[in-house]
Amino acid sequence: MSDGPGPIAGSVRPGVAAGARLVVVHPDAGVLAEAAAARLLTRILDVQSVRSPVHVVLTGGTVGIRTLARAAVSPLVTAVDWSGVHLWWGDERFLPDGDPDRNETQAREALLDALVAEQGLPVENVHAMPGPSAVGSPEEGAAAYAAELARFAGDGVAPAVPAFDVLLLGMGPDGHVASLFPGHEGLGATGATAGVHHSPKPPPERVSLTFEAIRAAREVWIVAAGAEKAAQAAAALGTATNGVPGAVTDVPAAGAVGRSRTLWLLDAAAAGR
Repeated sequence: MSDGPGPIAGSVRPGVAAGARLVVVHPDAGVLAEAAAARLLTRILDVQSVRSPVHVVLTGGTVGIRTLARAAVSPLVTAVDWSGVHLWWGDERFLPDGDPDRNETQAREALLDALVAEQGLPVENVHAMPGPSAVGSPEEGAAAYAAELARFAGDGVAPAVPAFDVLLLGMGPDGHVASLFPGHEGLGATGATAGVHHSPKPPPERVSLTFEAIRAAREVWIVAAGAEKAAQAAAALGTATNGVPGAVTDVPAAGAVGRSRTLWLLDAAAAGR
């Protein structure tokens, strides 16, 4: 892609690892959510044509939840065999069940309740991260979720997590993904999950997948919209530094990579740098 005023809407271009990291740019946040929803459902269908079950990690945030809402009304939603899909989360606010600020609550309202009621998604295939309604601390929540992940992991896999087919992540204006924040002690957590304290973004207590778990995914998709994300997207992708991504301690999104592919789904504003 030649130098110019910025990425072209709908364009795809290689990032720091040719063939492994791709950037897709859409005109605005609405089109981004619509396209991401169609892409996710299509990917699930593609995977189901060759293997089952399918493991997908969901994300919260404005665009993440909007993507799920668009998936709910897509004609493709009825083509998926939801009985063979397992849904997980990359992180969760340590809040009681049903709290409106939980990623799980928002995802259920946007898509999951309808999938259970109308499309045959088994309730046991929705793997929510436990909060204070079930456990006493973020560490207990992380341990419980790690045990649940391990139930679906292959033998001898480290960390013990399923081979996620798609792992969705949002990115904050500070470059954080999941609940892995710049300069935070949680960046160095090992194993599958970690309890997070003193988050710079409220609430202060959370449960998160670690980088080890994120990097075990076959595909990682980072979805971001808005001009306030542009500088960190550029830093994570290395577009301003000759293709060299920023340090994970400064830009955690730079460390979110999939084994087969890393896909950045951006609107034009987020891709502006």
